[in-house]
Amino acid sequence: MMLALVVGLAACSSNEPKSDEMPVEEEVATEAEATEADSEAAPSMSVEAKLEAAAEGTHRSEENRARNEARHPVETLLFFGLSDDMTVVELWPGGGWYSEILAPVLAEKGRFVAGNMYDNPEDSEHYYSRIARNFEAWVGENTETLGEVEVGTFWPPSIVEVGGPESADMVVTFRSMHGWYRNGILEDVLAATHETLKPGGIFGVVQHRAAEGSDPAVTAPKGYLPEDFVIATVEAAGFELVDSSEINANPNDTRDYEDGVWALPPSLRGGEESAAQFEAIGESDRMTLKFVKVAAE
Repeated sequence: MMLALVVGLAACSSNEPKSDEMPVEEEVATEAEATEADSEAAPSMSVEAKLEAAAEGTHRSEENRARNEARHPVETLLFFGLSDDMTVVELWPGGGWYSEILAPVLAEKGRFVAGNMYDNPEDSEHYYSRIARNFEAWVGENTETLGEVEVGTFWPPSIVEVGGPESADMVVTFRSMHGWYRNGILEDVLAATHETLKPGGIFGVVQHRAAEGSDPAVTAPKGYLPEDFVIATVEAAGFELVDSSEINANPNDTRDYEDGVWALPPSLRGGEESAAQFEAIGESDRMTLKFVKVAAE
Protein backbone atom coordinates (compact mmCIF):
# COMPACT_ATOMS: atom_id res chain seq x y z
CA MET A 1 0.00 0.00 0.00
CA MET A 2 2.85 2.39 0.82
CA LEU A 3 4.45 1.77 -2.58
CA ALA A 4 1.22 2.69 -4.36
CA LEU A 5 1.00 5.90 -2.34
CA VAL A 6 4.59 6.91 -3.28
CA VAL A 7 3.93 6.27 -6.96
CA GLY A 8 0.78 8.42 -6.79
CA LEU A 9 2.65 11.37 -5.21
CA ALA A 10 5.43 11.16 -7.81
CA ALA A 11 2.89 11.28 -10.63
CA CYS A 12 1.28 14.42 -9.21
CA SER A 13 4.62 16.27 -8.95
CA SER A 14 5.79 15.44 -12.50
CA ASN A 15 5.17 17.46 -15.64
CA GLU A 16 3.77 14.39 -17.44
CA PRO A 17 0.01 14.24 -18.19
CA LYS A 18 -1.94 12.95 -15.19
CA SER A 19 -3.58 9.58 -15.42
CA ASP A 20 -6.12 7.77 -13.24
CA GLU A 21 -4.65 4.43 -14.24
CA MET A 22 -2.47 2.60 -11.72
CA PRO A 23 0.64 0.87 -13.10
CA VAL A 24 -0.07 -2.80 -13.66
CA GLU A 25 2.65 -3.96 -11.25
CA GLU A 26 1.26 -1.84 -8.41
CA GLU A 27 -2.34 -2.84 -9.19
CA VAL A 28 -1.44 -6.52 -8.91
CA ALA A 29 0.44 -5.93 -5.67
CA THR A 30 -2.45 -3.97 -4.20
CA GLU A 31 -4.99 -6.65 -5.15
CA ALA A 32 -2.78 -9.33 -3.60
CA GLU A 33 -2.51 -7.34 -0.37
CA ALA A 34 -6.27 -6.80 -0.29
CA THR A 35 -6.96 -10.48 -0.92
CA GLU A 36 -4.59 -11.47 1.88
CA ALA A 37 -6.22 -8.97 4.22
CA ASP A 38 -9.72 -10.24 3.35
CA SER A 39 -8.59 -13.81 3.92
CA GLU A 40 -7.28 -12.94 7.38
CA ALA A 41 -10.37 -10.92 8.25
CA ALA A 42 -12.93 -13.48 7.04
CA PRO A 43 -11.95 -17.10 7.80
CA SER A 44 -13.77 -19.84 5.91
CA MET A 45 -17.07 -21.10 7.30
CA SER A 46 -17.06 -24.25 9.39
CA VAL A 47 -18.82 -27.34 8.07
CA GLU A 48 -21.47 -26.89 10.74
CA ALA A 49 -22.11 -23.29 9.65
CA LYS A 50 -22.32 -24.37 6.00
CA LEU A 51 -24.79 -27.11 6.88
CA GLU A 52 -26.94 -24.72 8.89
CA ALA A 53 -26.94 -22.19 6.05
CA ALA A 54 -27.89 -24.87 3.52
CA ALA A 55 -30.59 -26.39 5.73
CA GLU A 56 -32.24 -23.01 6.27
CA GLY A 57 -31.51 -21.69 2.78
CA THR A 58 -34.22 -20.00 0.76
CA HIS A 59 -33.44 -22.36 -2.12
CA ARG A 60 -35.42 -24.90 -0.10
CA SER A 61 -39.19 -24.79 0.08
CA GLU A 62 -40.87 -23.67 3.27
CA GLU A 63 -42.29 -27.18 3.62
CA ASN A 64 -38.86 -28.81 3.37
CA ARG A 65 -37.32 -26.38 5.86
CA ALA A 66 -40.15 -27.14 8.29
CA ARG A 67 -39.05 -30.80 8.30
CA ASN A 68 -35.65 -29.82 9.76
CA GLU A 69 -37.13 -29.91 13.24
CA ALA A 70 -38.04 -33.59 12.89
CA ARG A 71 -35.16 -34.78 10.73
CA HIS A 72 -32.21 -32.94 12.30
CA PRO A 73 -30.09 -32.84 9.13
CA VAL A 74 -27.25 -30.76 10.57
CA GLU A 75 -26.84 -32.95 13.65
CA THR A 76 -27.22 -36.14 11.59
CA LEU A 77 -24.57 -35.25 9.01
CA LEU A 78 -22.17 -34.02 11.68
CA PHE A 79 -22.72 -37.30 13.54
CA PHE A 80 -21.75 -39.19 10.38
CA GLY A 81 -18.55 -37.10 10.22
CA LEU A 82 -19.24 -35.08 7.07
CA SER A 83 -16.45 -32.83 5.81
CA ASP A 84 -16.91 -30.34 2.97
CA ASP A 85 -14.01 -31.80 0.96
CA MET A 86 -15.37 -35.35 0.87
CA THR A 87 -16.74 -37.34 -2.03
CA VAL A 88 -20.22 -38.25 -0.81
CA VAL A 89 -22.71 -40.61 -2.46
CA GLU A 90 -26.38 -40.43 -1.54
CA LEU A 91 -28.33 -43.55 -2.46
CA TRP A 92 -31.89 -43.16 -3.71
CA PRO A 93 -32.21 -39.43 -2.94
CA GLY A 94 -35.92 -39.45 -3.84
CA GLY A 95 -37.18 -35.88 -4.03
CA GLY A 96 -33.81 -34.44 -2.97
CA TRP A 97 -34.64 -33.42 0.60
CA TYR A 98 -31.10 -34.21 1.79
CA SER A 99 -29.50 -33.49 -1.60
CA GLU A 100 -30.41 -29.81 -1.40
CA ILE A 101 -28.37 -29.64 1.82
CA LEU A 102 -25.45 -31.86 0.83
CA ALA A 103 -24.84 -30.51 -2.68
CA PRO A 104 -24.23 -26.83 -1.78
CA VAL A 105 -21.96 -27.78 1.14
CA LEU A 106 -19.81 -30.01 -1.10
CA ALA A 107 -19.93 -27.79 -4.19
CA GLU A 108 -16.69 -25.88 -3.63
CA LYS A 109 -14.21 -28.44 -2.34
CA GLY A 110 -15.96 -31.81 -2.43
CA ARG A 111 -17.95 -33.99 -4.80
CA PHE A 112 -21.60 -35.01 -4.56
CA VAL A 113 -22.88 -38.10 -6.38
CA ALA A 114 -26.54 -39.13 -6.43
CA GLY A 115 -27.32 -42.82 -6.90
CA ASN A 116 -30.73 -42.34 -8.51
CA MET A 117 -33.53 -44.84 -8.97
CA TYR A 118 -33.93 -46.62 -12.30
CA ASP A 119 -36.07 -44.97 -14.95
CA ASN A 120 -37.32 -48.15 -16.60
CA PRO A 121 -38.24 -47.42 -20.26
CA GLU A 122 -40.53 -50.47 -20.24
CA ASP A 123 -42.45 -49.14 -17.24
CA SER A 124 -42.11 -45.38 -17.44
CA GLU A 125 -45.10 -44.66 -15.19
CA HIS A 126 -43.85 -46.78 -12.33
CA TYR A 127 -43.31 -44.93 -9.06
CA TYR A 128 -39.53 -45.46 -9.24
CA SER A 129 -39.32 -44.30 -12.86
CA ARG A 130 -41.18 -41.08 -12.13
CA ILE A 131 -39.03 -40.34 -9.10
CA ALA A 132 -35.87 -40.91 -11.14
CA ARG A 133 -36.97 -38.53 -13.92
CA ASN A 134 -38.17 -35.88 -11.49
CA PHE A 135 -34.92 -35.91 -9.55
CA GLU A 136 -32.77 -35.61 -12.66
CA ALA A 137 -34.92 -32.76 -13.96
CA TRP A 138 -34.72 -31.00 -10.58
CA VAL A 139 -30.93 -31.20 -10.57
CA GLY A 140 -30.77 -29.79 -14.10
CA GLU A 141 -33.00 -26.87 -13.18
CA ASN A 142 -31.05 -25.94 -10.04
CA THR A 143 -27.37 -26.10 -10.98
CA GLU A 144 -26.77 -22.53 -9.83
CA THR A 145 -27.78 -23.48 -6.28
CA LEU A 146 -26.68 -27.11 -6.12
CA GLY A 147 -23.40 -26.86 -8.00
CA GLU A 148 -22.17 -29.80 -10.08
CA VAL A 149 -24.17 -32.85 -9.02
CA GLU A 150 -23.24 -36.16 -10.61
CA VAL A 151 -26.37 -38.26 -11.18
CA GLY A 152 -26.06 -41.94 -11.96
CA THR A 153 -28.44 -44.88 -11.77
CA PHE A 154 -28.14 -47.09 -8.71
CA TRP A 155 -30.00 -50.34 -9.30
CA PRO A 156 -27.76 -53.16 -8.13
CA PRO A 157 -26.63 -55.61 -9.13
CA SER A 158 -27.26 -54.68 -12.78
CA ILE A 159 -26.58 -50.91 -12.74
CA VAL A 160 -24.20 -49.18 -10.31
CA GLU A 161 -23.19 -45.73 -11.55
CA VAL A 162 -21.91 -43.93 -8.46
CA GLY A 163 -18.27 -43.17 -9.25
CA GLY A 164 -16.46 -46.49 -9.35
CA PRO A 165 -14.70 -48.73 -6.83
CA GLU A 166 -13.15 -47.07 -3.76
CA SER A 167 -14.15 -43.61 -4.99
CA ALA A 168 -16.25 -42.36 -2.06
CA ASP A 169 -15.35 -41.15 1.41
CA MET A 170 -18.95 -41.47 2.57
CA VAL A 171 -22.15 -43.15 1.41
CA VAL A 172 -25.45 -42.15 3.02
CA THR A 173 -28.99 -43.46 2.84
CA PHE A 174 -32.13 -42.02 4.38
CA ARG A 175 -35.25 -44.14 4.95
CA SER A 176 -34.66 -46.47 1.99
CA MET A 177 -33.48 -49.75 3.46
CA HIS A 178 -36.95 -51.27 3.88
CA GLY A 179 -37.52 -50.76 0.14
CA TRP A 180 -34.33 -52.59 -0.75
CA TYR A 181 -35.30 -55.42 1.55
CA ARG A 182 -38.75 -55.70 -0.01
CA ASN A 183 -37.27 -55.67 -3.52
CA GLY A 184 -34.81 -58.42 -2.61
CA ILE A 185 -31.75 -56.28 -3.37
CA LEU A 186 -30.56 -55.31 0.12
CA GLU A 187 -27.49 -57.58 -0.02
CA ASP A 188 -26.69 -56.29 -3.52
CA VAL A 189 -26.98 -52.69 -2.30
CA LEU A 190 -24.63 -53.35 0.58
CA ALA A 191 -22.11 -55.12 -1.67
CA ALA A 192 -22.14 -52.18 -4.12
CA THR A 193 -21.78 -49.72 -1.25
CA HIS A 194 -18.84 -51.65 0.16
CA GLU A 195 -17.14 -51.64 -3.24
CA THR A 196 -17.76 -47.91 -3.75
CA LEU A 197 -16.30 -46.80 -0.42
CA LYS A 198 -12.61 -46.30 0.23
CA PRO A 199 -11.14 -48.47 3.01
CA GLY A 200 -12.28 -46.91 6.26
CA GLY A 201 -15.01 -44.99 4.45
CA ILE A 202 -18.23 -44.14 6.26
CA PHE A 203 -21.66 -45.63 5.62
CA GLY A 204 -24.36 -43.54 7.28
CA VAL A 205 -27.83 -45.05 7.69
CA VAL A 206 -31.13 -43.51 8.79
CA GLN A 207 -34.03 -45.96 8.75
CA HIS A 208 -37.55 -46.24 10.20
CA ARG A 209 -37.17 -48.49 13.25
CA ALA A 210 -39.41 -51.46 14.03
CA ALA A 211 -39.81 -52.87 17.53
CA GLU A 212 -36.84 -54.81 18.83
CA GLY A 213 -36.91 -58.46 17.80
CA SER A 214 -39.52 -57.94 15.06
CA ASP A 215 -39.60 -60.02 11.91
CA PRO A 216 -38.36 -57.82 9.02
CA ALA A 217 -40.56 -59.74 6.59
CA VAL A 218 -43.57 -58.49 8.57
CA THR A 219 -42.40 -54.96 9.29
CA ALA A 220 -40.77 -53.99 5.97
CA PRO A 221 -44.09 -53.67 4.08
CA LYS A 222 -45.04 -51.08 6.71
CA GLY A 223 -41.76 -49.22 6.11
CA TYR A 224 -39.93 -50.36 9.28
CA LEU A 225 -36.96 -52.63 9.98
CA PRO A 226 -35.65 -53.82 13.37
CA GLU A 227 -32.37 -52.18 14.35
CA ASP A 228 -30.66 -55.42 15.36
CA PHE A 229 -31.47 -56.85 11.92
CA VAL A 230 -30.06 -53.81 10.13
CA ILE A 231 -26.84 -53.87 12.14
CA ALA A 232 -26.31 -57.60 11.66
CA THR A 233 -27.02 -57.42 7.91
CA VAL A 234 -24.73 -54.43 7.29
CA GLU A 235 -21.91 -55.90 9.36
CA ALA A 236 -22.21 -59.19 7.47
CA ALA A 237 -21.50 -57.20 4.28
CA GLY A 238 -18.07 -56.09 5.51
CA PHE A 239 -18.83 -53.07 7.71
CA GLU A 240 -18.33 -52.33 11.38
CA LEU A 241 -20.79 -50.35 13.48
CA VAL A 242 -18.78 -47.58 15.16
CA ASP A 243 -21.56 -45.46 16.65
CA SER A 244 -25.32 -45.03 16.93
CA SER A 245 -27.44 -42.05 17.87
CA GLU A 246 -30.96 -41.29 19.04
CA ILE A 247 -30.97 -37.96 17.15
CA ASN A 248 -33.96 -39.12 15.11
CA ALA A 249 -35.78 -41.19 17.72
CA ASN A 250 -39.49 -40.68 18.37
CA PRO A 251 -40.99 -42.68 21.26
CA ASN A 252 -44.49 -41.55 20.23
CA ASP A 253 -44.34 -43.71 17.11
CA THR A 254 -46.29 -46.91 17.85
CA ARG A 255 -45.54 -48.41 14.38
CA ASP A 256 -48.94 -50.14 14.21
CA TYR A 257 -50.79 -48.04 11.64
CA GLU A 258 -52.88 -49.52 8.86
CA ASP A 259 -51.04 -47.36 6.32
CA GLY A 260 -47.66 -48.09 7.85
CA VAL A 261 -45.09 -45.35 8.26
CA TRP A 262 -46.82 -43.44 5.49
CA ALA A 263 -49.67 -42.66 7.87
CA LEU A 264 -47.28 -40.28 9.61
CA PRO A 265 -46.06 -36.92 8.32
CA PRO A 266 -45.08 -35.90 5.79
CA SER A 267 -47.09 -38.49 3.81
CA LEU A 268 -50.28 -38.50 5.94
CA ARG A 269 -51.70 -41.17 3.68
CA GLY A 270 -54.89 -41.47 5.77
CA GLY A 271 -56.08 -38.08 4.55
CA GLU A 272 -57.42 -34.99 6.29
CA GLU A 273 -59.64 -36.87 8.74
CA SER A 274 -56.69 -38.41 10.56
CA ALA A 275 -54.07 -35.76 9.76
CA ALA A 276 -54.21 -34.00 13.13
CA GLN A 277 -53.80 -37.28 15.01
CA PHE A 278 -50.70 -38.27 13.07
CA GLU A 279 -49.22 -34.78 13.02
CA ALA A 280 -49.36 -34.93 16.81
CA ILE A 281 -47.29 -38.13 16.75
CA GLY A 282 -44.72 -36.61 14.41
CA GLU A 283 -42.36 -38.29 11.98
CA SER A 284 -41.28 -41.90 12.49
CA ASP A 285 -38.97 -43.35 15.09
CA ARG A 286 -35.67 -43.75 13.22
CA MET A 287 -32.36 -45.42 13.93
CA THR A 288 -29.24 -43.42 13.03
CA LEU A 289 -26.20 -45.65 12.52
CA LYS A 290 -22.59 -44.96 11.54
CA PHE A 291 -20.62 -47.81 9.98
CA VAL A 292 -17.13 -47.93 8.47
CA LYS A 293 -15.87 -50.16 5.70
CA VAL A 294 -13.54 -52.74 7.15
CA ALA A 295 -10.26 -52.72 5.27
CA ALA A 296 -9.24 -56.03 3.77
CA GLU A 297 -6.49 -57.82 5.65
